[in-house]
Amino acid sequence: MANFKNAIYRYRVLDRCFSNRLVKYDINKLIEVVSNALRDVGINEGVSRATIYADIAFMKDSKGYSIDLDEEFKDGRTRYYRYSDPDFSINNMPLNEIEVDNLKSAIELLSQFKGMPQFEWMNETISKLQQNIKPAKQKEIMSFDANQYLKGIEWLGELYNSIQYKKVLTITYQDFNAPDPYELEFHPYYLKQYNNRWFVFGYNPAKDIPTWNLALDRIKDIKQVKGKYRPDQTNWDEYFDDIIGVTIPENKKVEKVELSIASNTAKYILSKPLHHSQTQIKMLDSDQVHIVLKVMVNRELINTILSFGDNITVLKPAGLRKEISSIFATALTNYN
Repeated sequence: MANFKNAIYRYRVLDRCFSNRLVKYDINKLIEVVSNALRDVGINEGVSRATIYADIAFMKDSKGYSIDLDEEFKDGRTRYYRYSDPDFSINNMPLNEIEVDNLKSAIELLSQFKGMPQFEWMNETISKLQQNIKPAKQKEIMSFDANQYLKGIEWLGELYNSIQYKKVLTITYQDFNAPDPYELEFHPYYLKQYNNRWFVFGYNPAKDIPTWNLALDRIKDIKQVKGKYRPDQTNWDEYFDDIIGVTIPENKKVEKVELSIASNTAKYILSKPLHHSQTQIKMLDSDQVHIVLKVMVNRELINTILSFGDNITVLKPAGLRKEISSIFATALTNYN
């Protein structure tokens, strides 16, 4: 992509040279001007004679810009370059085949972000591009792990803007275990996605907790209210540093969680760590790998361990080992 962008930039510089009737550009002058222009935008590699000749050939080609150069523009044996038509410029031309193909690919990629609040401006832009470019429907070759039909996603835009513009909210919310919805004042600070669910973190004045989190799929209504917005003072990178997921349990400390992993699963976990603190200690035997995590034990960690079934065994701490064992014992009873 970088090489393609450099080429497009060179074509634009050459276009300005070919359009200029006040300066005579031979091949050496073109190399100098293009090289200087690239350096001005931080590209220090320069260009060769062969590159400029190849650029001119492409610009003359029908797949490029079909430019017409004045073949009689010479001084002795020196060949100079300018457009035959003094009013011609590639900026006035429709997109060429390569530009259209690249723009089609860009539209396909950008369309994946439609509906996300920070990319709302794309919706109208993409529609206009599609009307003009009319990209042919192609078999998809890329997708993102996002569910646009996810319950609660309709609140993303409003929460995003409320964080950006520091608005106090009244949120109607219903916990999983609550029989009825209830209202709470909320100062939103941070949006986070985990396991294909969205959560909003912020200040809950009733609890006086600046890191209260709400699941978007449990929100029933949001209203902006008058009130002084409490500034966000949390470093969110550090906040999530010691956990898997979004939940920080009360009165929990970071612990060394030691796991024994079956070798067939270890390859997966070693290539995609469960947590950034993950370290491999040793091979317990030919079939088991010993790893250590330094994390707080929370529900998300437990669910992650359970998701690997009998391929992971908790060695330490004893409390976590006992809890996982109890869950498997209950599951076995259910099946019996």
